[in-house]
Amino acid sequence: MTIRLPAALSAALVAFLAAAALTLAPWAGAARAHEGHDHSEAAAAPGVEAPRGTSSTDALELVAVARDGRLTVFLDRADTNEPVADATITAETPAGQATAVAGPDGSYRLDAPWSATPGAYDVLFTVTVGGRADLFPVDLDVPVPPAPAVEPAPWHAGLAVAHDFGAHLRSADPMPFLVGGAGFVLGILATVLMRARRGVAAVALLVLAAGLLLAPSAFAHGDDDHDAPTPMAAAGAQDLARRLPDGSVFVPKPTQRVLTLRTLVTASGVLARTTELPGRIIADPNGSGVVQSSVGGRLSPPESGLFPRLGSPVRKGEVLAFVTPPVQAVDVSDMRQRQGELDQQIAIVARRVERYRKLSPGGAVSQVQIDDADAELKGLVDRRKALDGVRSQPEALAAPVSGVVAEANAVAGQMASPGAMVFKIVDPARLWVEALSFDALASTADATARLADGRRLELAYRGAGLADRAQAVPIQFAVRDAPPELRTGQFVTVLAATDTQQTGLALPRLSVVRGGNGQTLVYEHVAPERFAPREVQVEPLDAARVRVVSGLKPGQRIVTQGSELLNQIR
Repeated sequence: MTIRLPAALSAALVAFLAAAALTLAPWAGAARAHEGHDHSEAAAAPGVEAPRGTSSTDALELVAVARDGRLTVFLDRADTNEPVADATITAETPAGQATAVAGPDGSYRLDAPWSATPGAYDVLFTVTVGGRADLFPVDLDVPVPPAPAVEPAPWHAGLAVAHDFGAHLRSADPMPFLVGGAGFVLGILATVLMRARRGVAAVALLVLAAGLLLAPSAFAHGDDDHDAPTPMAAAGAQDLARRLPDGSVFVPKPTQRVLTLRTLVTASGVLARTTELPGRIIADPNGSGVVQSSVGGRLSPPESGLFPRLGSPVRKGEVLAFVTPPVQAVDVSDMRQRQGELDQQIAIVARRVERYRKLSPGGAVSQVQIDDADAELKGLVDRRKALDGVRSQPEALAAPVSGVVAEANAVAGQMASPGAMVFKIVDPARLWVEALSFDALASTADATARLADGRRLELAYRGAGLADRAQAVPIQFAVRDAPPELRTGQFVTVLAATDTQQTGLALPRLSVVRGGNGQTLVYEHVAPERFAPREVQVEPLDAARVRVVSGLKPGQRIVTQGSELLNQIR
């Protein structure tokens, strides 16, 4: 059964449907743009490494990286991984010969617009360092950038259209409904004109209707910037340090410069076996001293009015404090009695001397008697002065050596006992290390010490004791070039060399790190931008080095600086 509608009604229905479709079109686009009501930009594609090429000789390594139409060249020494900043680099490129310009970060740069086009390129670099020129052929492969992935519309896109349509119906903007109504009316008028055989007028009216219907959809969201679809950002090349699936670490050259990675080439040699001894910092007996009071008394500051502070420098012979001996009441009475006796004797002898001198011209008294009387008078006067000095003259405490005040126990008014230490003076440039050895060492001339923070001290042997101390023999060393922050009493680990010789590989202690499961690791520089962990067994060699027992062989490049940072890259 077929239902035939009048021509006018059919045309009106078509016009109404067209107007409704044009009216709802912006909402559908908005629903797609508002998928999940998220206004964020599309996630960019994951970054990839910039195109790069490497080449090396026995002395140098070269890495060329292409980015944004330019080539960045990194030149390092092959054995130590130190940047070479005084080189002259020229390149034979597909566009001709070019000279690289040194950058502020130690790299070299040259313009290469051809590197922005995908393809395989051969570039020949000529590097001149110290008058010696080397050739570095580099194969540079610029891949085609991946196309952005288009995600299919999710299943709930229709629900989003319906939701946004309801939201627009509830809004106060009447423009979509006016547009739809105008389209419906113009469609009826066009039908009437066509039935009246006025085709030109009908076509003109339809064109006008199409313009009115399409214009709102074009500018309906023109001012809504956050709803406009954002083109997917091109995936930029990123050079990020990361750990590869095989356990090695990829570290781009710019990151190596930041981490200051340094290497050395392992070599076998004859090494002396060492032994570890516990020790502590002590003062040099000839460069230190104590200030003590010979008699008990009350302390008082020197003429400056202030006791020397801890750490303040003092000179030999400088007065640091005074000690005034106390005088008891009984002693005061005895002293006064003694003073009276001396005063009486002095008066008697003085009169005798005066009488002798009067009788001397007549020959009644010899000169010998006069001299004896003068000597006796002088002795009595000196004894009287000494007795007064005992009561009033304090004892001066002077520094026995030059140095700094290491200990101070002086307080104004404090009573100091005889023999008690008031100050301790230490010369910080003359410090020793005393270690305890449980074995008799035949030779300890070559020794080093390691502090708790890893710093190293050079030691010079000074002597060993014969009597044991807690079943150990004390051995003393002098610290060469002692750092100013070194303090007496600090504990150190002394590594003394023995006569036993052995063959092995020596590495700095900083090269050895701990792996995730506790194993001992070092990192080998296997490629210009790749480092591989190697499990090793080591034993102490001295305060700064270890001996590799197993896990390495001569000729390998091992990281000596920055191993801890490499070990943290994931």
